[in-house]
Amino acid sequence: MIRSLKQEGVSVVYISHRMEEIFTICDRITVMRDGKSVDTKPIPDTNFNEVVKKMVGRELTERYPTRHPKPGEPVLEVKGLSSKSRFEHVSFTVRAGEIVGVSGLMGAGRTEMMRAIFGLDSLDSGEVWVRGKQVQIKKPDDALRHGIGFITEDRKDEGLILDFSVRENMALPNLFSFSERGFISGKKEKEFVDSLIKRLHIKTHSSETLARNLSGGNQQKVVIAKWIGIGPGVLILDEPTRGVDVGAKREIYQLMNELTERGVGILMVSSDLPEVLGMSDRILVVHEGRITGELDGADATQEKIMTLATGGQ
Repeated sequence: MIRSLKQEGVSVVYISHRMEEIFTICDRITVMRDGKSVDTKPIPDTNFNEVVKKMVGRELTERYPTRHPKPGEPVLEVKGLSSKSRFEHVSFTVRAGEIVGVSGLMGAGRTEMMRAIFGLDSLDSGEVWVRGKQVQIKKPDDALRHGIGFITEDRKDEGLILDFSVRENMALPNLFSFSERGFISGKKEKEFVDSLIKRLHIKTHSSETLARNLSGGNQQKVVIAKWIGIGPGVLILDEPTRGVDVGAKREIYQLMNELTERGVGILMVSSDLPEVLGMSDRILVVHEGRITGELDGADATQEKIMTLATGGQ
């Protein structure tokens, strides 16, 4: 459609974080950083690495940080999970220190599986085991109690309360950790929030800034921060870098590496195939509510994933 409009003489201003789209569609590119125009160039006169460097203000040597996984004992096992008309007979294991990618076409049932594991949606049958013990998860409180965190794909409607401050959003799942005799310790809460803002490099004027006033990348970091605060053994990330710039993506990837080095097991649902290939130690592929295959991250390709995602073998 955009190409047709160009041929008709229509000028198009195309705003996107997706480099592949920019380099395919556009004739010129203007890079902005911190509210200022940094550079404008014809597309043939630049490249991906140069654009990324100008966007983040520094050199990014690798798109995806190098991983050195050392998987430990299982931290999450699901056995025969089924939910009528959404998914059936789902079984897999996540080990301490590894990232398990979950790939598939839109509507395949990936998100529905994750929501059910976290207790947001009901299950008809199946078992969930955490660190070798069978557990009952009927609501998110149960998942939290067993050390499972969940970063939703929809940060604005489900991941954040936009009219709450950064501090309030981060504190919500963690109030128990800085409560004393039924009262919240303001000092402990401030130390907790300030440490996460620093650790995740969240750009905000203060912890009292409303979440709605942050950039997409910083909003996503706040969502991740509040779940890191519970000290999860398992972290489910649904579309962790959707709608964030390349600099924020890189920081989120580095954080994922840091968490796995500490023994956290990560389940990452993503529609971005390069992201799945770049960050996953193992990849589960979902088609029509079933896991149709598991690939080793080192041997996986886009072609193999798409074959399984469309029902092939």
